[in-house]
Amino acid sequence: MQILPDYSFETAITARGQVPVAGVDEAGRGPLAGPVVAAAVILDPAAIPPGLNDSKKLSAARRAELDLAIRETAVFAVAEASVEEIDSLNILWASMLAMSRALAALARAPAYALIDGNRLPKEMCCPGEPLIGGDGRSLSIAAASILAKTHRDRVMVDLAQQHPGYGWERNAGYGVKAHQQAIRELGPTPHHRRSFRLDYQI
Repeated sequence: MQILPDYSFETAITARGQVPVAGVDEAGRGPLAGPVVAAAVILDPAAIPPGLNDSKKLSAARRAELDLAIRETAVFAVAEASVEEIDSLNILWASMLAMSRALAALARAPAYALIDGNRLPKEMCCPGEPLIGGDGRSLSIAAASILAKTHRDRVMVDLAQQHPGYGWERNAGYGVKAHQQAIRELGPTPHHRRSFRLDYQI
C-alpha cells in the first residue's frame, strides 16, 4: 500500500501557535545544465488540492494539473540559483540559497518552514526543521516539489529553444547519453555547470 503525504506535520506545528507553515523543496540538483529551482508553499488547509505527492511520482501531465491547482489555492513563491552561483557556492549551498529566496519571497510571511532534506539553509526568514523524504510525507513540501519541478522543466524547455541540440526539452539538463554526446559534439553552453565533472566535454 502506497503511503501518501499528509498534513500531520503542519497540524502539529500550527497547534503550538506557529502559523502559517510553509513547505519548501527544490528541483535540479543533479542536472549538468540549468539553474536549481526552489519553491515555498503555504497551503490553505480548507482547500488542499487532492492528489498532492512527491513530484517524481507524478506524470508530467498530472504535475501540470496540480501546479495550476496549487497556484489557484495556495500562497507560493518560486526562486532560482543561477549556474554561476552553483559553480561558485557548490550545488548544495546554491540549493539552500534558492530555498531561502523562495521563503523570503512569499507574500505572507511564514512562521515556520518544513524543508525537504537533512539540513536547513543558512539564512532563513523564519524558524524551521528539515524533513528527510519530506516530499513524500508533508503535503506542503509535496506541493513545493511540484511547483519547483514544473517551473524548472519550463525553464529548460525555453533554454532548449536558444540552444538546440542538447535535448533539454526532453532531458531537463540531466546527463543522459544523448546530452553527453551533444556536449562532446557541440561543446558546453553558458548554461552548463562547470563545477560538475564533464569529462565528456573534451
